[in-house]
Amino acid sequence: MKHKFNYKYILSMSMISALGGLLFGYDWVVIGGAKPFYERFFEITDIPMLQGWAMGSALVGCILGAAFAGKITERTGRKKPLGLAALLFVISAAGTGGFSDFYWFIVFRILGGVGIGLASTISPMYIAEISPSMHRGRLVSLNQLAIVIGILAAQIINYLIADPVPENTSDLTIVNSWNGQMAWRWMFWAELVPALAFFILIFVIPESPRWLSKNNRMEASVKILSNIGGKEYAQQIQEEINETIRNVSNKMNIREIFSGENKRFIIKGIILAFLVQWCGINVVFNYAEEVFTSAGYGVSDALFYIILTGTVNLVFTLVALRVVDKWGRRNLWLFGSLGLGASYVFIGLFYFLNLEGIVLVILVVVAIAIYATTLAPVFWVLVSEIFPNRIRGIALSLTTTAMWTAAFLLTYTFPIINKTMGTYGSFWTYCGICILCFVFVKSSIPETKNKTLEEIEKIL
Repeated sequence: MKHKFNYKYILSMSMISALGGLLFGYDWVVIGGAKPFYERFFEITDIPMLQGWAMGSALVGCILGAAFAGKITERTGRKKPLGLAALLFVISAAGTGGFSDFYWFIVFRILGGVGIGLASTISPMYIAEISPSMHRGRLVSLNQLAIVIGILAAQIINYLIADPVPENTSDLTIVNSWNGQMAWRWMFWAELVPALAFFILIFVIPESPRWLSKNNRMEASVKILSNIGGKEYAQQIQEEINETIRNVSNKMNIREIFSGENKRFIIKGIILAFLVQWCGINVVFNYAEEVFTSAGYGVSDALFYIILTGTVNLVFTLVALRVVDKWGRRNLWLFGSLGLGASYVFIGLFYFLNLEGIVLVILVVVAIAIYATTLAPVFWVLVSEIFPNRIRGIALSLTTTAMWTAAFLLTYTFPIINKTMGTYGSFWTYCGICILCFVFVKSSIPETKNKTLEEIEKIL
């Protein structure tokens, strides 16, 4: 049966929710451009432990936010926690740039991390729960597109705000310059514009119909579903929702969550989270300057190529929006795993042979393009789809917590792996993990395109 969908209504809800992803991307990357200046301002350039803490403190917040997101969303819905995330982004942006004390700088970075943890869990979940099945992949991928736009925006804004720094400029000169006193502050304050917009617009969107149904608010759920696709669509989907939540308690204890089929779902989500991080592409983003300078380029060229990687990431995320509902989640993941692994083989070979130049840059850009088209958007789509209605909030929270834990481990183990095995050995290791990505999805994850969340639940 064909339904007449209100695409303007669906798209507006999805885009407002995806602002959480944009702020996630911006907040995550902005610190990289501010790093050369706040380190000198706070006098930590010779204190590696504090340098690492300044860069990694937001990860602690990410893990905390993702860990508590499940309980909050099951109790209060999807809308209110998104509003809380928006408020935390506002407070973090204002405070990180506003204080001149390193202790408070860290406190506000952690608060921003909590906002990232909440948004990265709830935004794709909300979009999945309000999307018609035939468009869900594309709509959930809007969240990944928003993350990529946020990343690129942070890279460009950092570049535009900071004055050029001549080589061999002393630390004292930098500290007393515009960059050392104010530029790094404005990099964080620029986030206030989208953060305030997100906070205001959250009041416009409705609650998730799946959460309303689970909490016995069927009338409100039917009204929202009717606004999405008309009365017949609302009746059909509401019946499917009712069937999946019938005889299921609203309150599930820990033993129930980690038993039987629920345990199997959660284990799959956690494995996907670790694999999508440990495929290694975030090493290219986190250590981009080192990757490009190792290829024989100077600092200025390296900064240009960093923006290039962000641009490529954006362009191919747009490609993903067009293909995720046509080619399917499973096929994209399988193709991406093999393509990324092959790219790593050649990148590792170039480092092994001590080759430099534009070919290595092209290989890195190709790897980013493959990841942006396949694994990056497909991960968020899959984990928003594969969990049953009764445990989706908690399961997605656990999965996102695992993802941030994996990101933390990846970021902090790369220097060790790189030193022990060499750069070529690192990329060949990540190639092996890409093969594990392929094998796991091939054997354990079915295709989910064009199926309602309730149909996927029955299949799994």
